[in-house]
Amino acid sequence: MENNSEIVFVLEGLNDSLTNRQIYFAFALMSYLFTIFVNLMLIVTICLEKTLHEPIYILLCNLCFNGICGASSFYPKLLHDLLADSHVITYVGCLTQIFVVYSYVFCEFTSLTVMAYDRYLAICRPLQYRALMTPQKVAQLLLLTWCFTLLETVVGTFLTARLPLCGRHVRKIFCTNWEVVKLSCSDTTLNNIYGFILMFSHVSQTGLILVSYGHLVRASLRSRSDRRKFVQTCLPHLVTLLVFTISLMFDTMYSRYGSSGLLQALQNTLAAEFLVVPPLINPLIYGIKLQQIRSRILQNLTHKPDFLKTRS
Repeated sequence: MENNSEIVFVLEGLNDSLTNRQIYFAFALMSYLFTIFVNLMLIVTICLEKTLHEPIYILLCNLCFNGICGASSFYPKLLHDLLADSHVITYVGCLTQIFVVYSYVFCEFTSLTVMAYDRYLAICRPLQYRALMTPQKVAQLLLLTWCFTLLETVVGTFLTARLPLCGRHVRKIFCTNWEVVKLSCSDTTLNNIYGFILMFSHVSQTGLILVSYGHLVRASLRSRSDRRKFVQTCLPHLVTLLVFTISLMFDTMYSRYGSSGLLQALQNTLAAEFLVVPPLINPLIYGIKLQQIRSRILQNLTHKPDFLKTRS
């Protein structure tokens, strides 16, 4: 058994020909650039437009920032490997990727929970909303989101880092905690227990979101304005939750129970969907559905520069 820090993992998910990998590279690069573009556009639009400095939009900025972090934990290494002859990653690099990937996952769940709480107050307790969701309260919720996220990730990464490893072949195109834990040659009971604790935590968060939506649906039936508010702000949030949960479920179920007989391209798709799809479509869903953001983005895109105005 060698020192863990000297281990170089072999990523076995990219065994296609160079021609195929070049095609994948083109699609991956376009997807990554477009993901960064749409998330940054939403963040910049909200930051520059004072009328959008509302709690829901600030929380949406945090969701988009987290999407950029999640995409950036995956795409740069993938783009490098698609054009490289060998697909390896150092032990430290693997743990770093695990840390960022799982920070993204945990922050996404917590952010969506906080956003559901905001929508609950806005629709079910509208008269108290301004008093309850003050700028200080929003800052505290964002701080709590990231502190809780980082705490979960630090503990999980530490439990993985302490394991002696007897293997170096990772069956995916990127490092995940489960794949590294499976390479351990010692008892992983503590890791499994912590995994169940995390699963219970995030199932509980999902339950809180669904309970809040039960209240939101009942409240939205009271008036036309409440129904409009629900459709405009809650429906995108619900779609985002479903997309992320289903994407993550695909990866979790495949990692533990998937068959190695599947086509490699399909295996890679199932493994990476939660890092590709939510960061890409979240800003599109909110940008299209939220009228204030949509109109502001269209205004910015069609706005003539000052020097063109003066010439015309």
